[in-house]
Amino acid sequence: MSINPRDFFRACNPAQTLNYQNERDRQLYIDFSAVRGTEVVGQLERVISWSEGSTCQLFTGHIGCGKSTELLCLKSNLENQGFHVVYFESSRMLELGDVAVSDILLAIAQQVSQSLQAAQISLIGGYFQNLFQECQAFLKTPIDLKAQAEFSLWGMGTLSLEAQQNPTLRSQLRQFLEPQVQALIRGINEEIIQPTIAALHKQGQAGLVILVDNLDRIDGRQLASGQTLPEYIFISRGERLRQLACHVVYTIPLALRFANERPTMEQRLGEITVLPMVPVRCKDGSVHEAGLAKLREMILVRGLAAGETSDAVTLMAQLFDHPDTLDHICFMSGGHVRNLLRLMQSCLRKSNRLPIQRANVERAVQEARAELMLSITPEEWVVLRKVQQTQAVNGDAEQDLLLRNLWAFEYRHQGAQWFAVNPLLTGAEPLGEEG
Repeated sequence: MSINPRDFFRACNPAQTLNYQNERDRQLYIDFSAVRGTEVVGQLERVISWSEGSTCQLFTGHIGCGKSTELLCLKSNLENQGFHVVYFESSRMLELGDVAVSDILLAIAQQVSQSLQAAQISLIGGYFQNLFQECQAFLKTPIDLKAQAEFSLWGMGTLSLEAQQNPTLRSQLRQFLEPQVQALIRGINEEIIQPTIAALHKQGQAGLVILVDNLDRIDGRQLASGQTLPEYIFISRGERLRQLACHVVYTIPLALRFANERPTMEQRLGEITVLPMVPVRCKDGSVHEAGLAKLREMILVRGLAAGETSDAVTLMAQLFDHPDTLDHICFMSGGHVRNLLRLMQSCLRKSNRLPIQRANVERAVQEARAELMLSITPEEWVVLRKVQQTQAVNGDAEQDLLLRNLWAFEYRHQGAQWFAVNPLLTGAEPLGEEG
């Protein structure tokens, strides 16, 4: 039976984060650890499961490279070991263009509290009720609590939600909370985390883990101090984030890996684990066969989910006019998982029929290249040409510029580490002919 293009289009949704605990998503999950050059989930997992006390870890990588999927895989693995894991996307709760440590801590407290209610673990404490009343008095903003459980962050949650939409209220709330961050941490530890861990141990569980996703999307704008916002949060104030009395993993912007004060950040918060690109070429430019094979597999299993054939040859023939067509689109993605899915959907939008034709792939690549080039200045092309020649990226400014905009990717293979210009740009005139 032939594959419906609509179903294949849906299976290639780049906005979908695979949840490893969902059976269908688990069938689509591809373990890239063998070709990425690092076993990310295993590294994070072992630090948590082998440590006696609380731990703090930092996790980073290019936006769209699969960090959320890996964190959800980590969540599943830890839950199988008896941990209670709270995972949440900070971007749903915080204004990441204007965020402070107190905002992050409140978001964590709210998510843990909600997770405990769902797990039927009740906590009683007065700190947050008092804090809410003090905030109301300071802000002169009365909020009617319609209902309140024995222990609830409903009031603070309502304030935080309103502050996310209201810059003035956000500034006022932060003015009140930032000077008393230590008291906030103490309240979270004493009234939420420590009682939670005690209750979990009574139930025979291993402990509490908090996975804070999407903090890598914090705006890189420069503050009056000369620091960027991520540097202020994770370097100047990072020690506060480590003081939670449980296991925590924070995602951070990739550019912080190259900050001059990275050693200070790692001493205060913890070591950084990086999720590199899936290599499609080796450092010398030759084809990385294993990486290419994994990307092929990722697309074919999504085709399998949209059809009824399990024969790889038949499946390939139904999806692409020639195996080289799939290889070409994998090469042009640069091993960036979300970019690969975007290119796939772009090809599928151009025709209501399968198999995908090479001509449609070329059109999708040209359109993606044109979009990527729109914001590149002549000075930035000079930087890109240097990266193409040296396979290196130097300095904080270059890191933030190239990595945040996905103009260059980082790869690892057999101990080697290098940078390469996004293949979509290699066919652009300022960089020469396409590789």
